[in-house]
Amino acid sequence: MTIPPSSPTITRTIDARGSFCPGPLMELIRAIREGQVGDVIAVWSADSGSRLDIPAWVSRAGHRLVGINQRDGHDEIVVEKLH
Repeated sequence: MTIPPSSPTITRTIDARGSFCPGPLMELIRAIREGQVGDVIAVWSADSGSRLDIPAWVSRAGHRLVGINQRDGHDEIVVEKLH
């Protein structure tokens, strides 16, 4: 999936490529807690489990999954904080 050009601007990037489950998700949760409503957070993860874990958590937590992009050797998972 690619983020369309009209997507919100990323306000914070978390480089979790050296971290494995549940590290990338835990880093996202911390960024959500520290952030402001409307923040758009990109998580870079090389852990394939993040493609499932992060969207599932985002849905349960009531935030918005903007998209998942495949990059060179990792995924970029983009989330918008809604509350």
